[in-house]
Amino acid sequence: MSNVLITGGAGFIGSNLAHDLVEKGNKVTIVDDLSMGRLENLVDIQDKIIFIEHDVCDHEFMHELLLKNNFDYIYYLAAVASVADSVERPVPTHKINQESVLDTLEFIRANELKIKRFVFSSSAAVYGNLKASPKKEDMPVQPLTPYAVDKYASERFTLDYNYLYGVPTVAVRFFNVYGPMQNPESPYSGVLSIITDKLQKNETFTLYGDGSQTRDFVYVGDVVAALQLVAEKTPISTVYNIADGGETSLNDVIHTYEEVAHRKLDINYLPKRNGDIDKSLADVTKIKTLGFKPKWTLKDGLKEYWDYEEKRSESHGQHE
Repeated sequence: MSNVLITGGAGFIGSNLAHDLVEKGNKVTIVDDLSMGRLENLVDIQDKIIFIEHDVCDHEFMHELLLKNNFDYIYYLAAVASVADSVERPVPTHKINQESVLDTLEFIRANELKIKRFVFSSSAAVYGNLKASPKKEDMPVQPLTPYAVDKYASERFTLDYNYLYGVPTVAVRFFNVYGPMQNPESPYSGVLSIITDKLQKNETFTLYGDGSQTRDFVYVGDVVAALQLVAEKTPISTVYNIADGGETSLNDVIHTYEEVAHRKLDINYLPKRNGDIDKSLADVTKIKTLGFKPKWTLKDGLKEYWDYEEKRSESHGQHE
């Protein structure tokens, strides 16, 4: 049994990770200010975790938490995960997406805390619009927004704290993660949670561009497995892409989802937005050396996601 801290653990990926860790008998503490996460994501495990509603930018609070708890693993998922928000508010988002990460790493180093691994969650956004495909971890990067710049800088700090000070760290770059417990009301939502929401409500989905843009969609169950794999098995402090390694156009995703949901999505096509990325595909060779194997096909993942959301809306309907 490990003692685990998840920052941002009421969010989409964090809550899925928490469920899996609890199921495996680990002790899990979650810190989340609920600005993007939702308590209902943790309702099934609320008696089995320690949940603290707090801001990770409160350094004193974080220091005390780290000193008291002897965590084995720290999964740092707390972030303002919105590119648009970072463009709008570069300084406040920087405090969360970079300063809080550096402060935590520095506290671990200065106090010689004996952790097994600090796992930082970065993003495929660091690659920007580089033409080369698939994206490999050792390629040049091209962060085009404050969000991507902060993620890249935090990623480098994470690895440097190993190279310079021996803190055991690893960083991951998420591609397009989808699945249960994603918040469609959030402006930071992935495209699939918005499509799910529109299909359920029979509302119109706005598609920017012609739908030929491709993404590497990866089911959250595979991401949860990958996170634990890099935490426990990486031989060195490095960065890994977490993705499926497959490329699907938005049009194909929509067709597959319509099949799964037995519904037709009403689409309003608008011109492509400035800064939107045309093609996103990951090279997952590196994480596969640790034994990572995506288990979820797009169709299976979408079915699982749709069934979860349908159950959720039914239970909400009963409560109303």
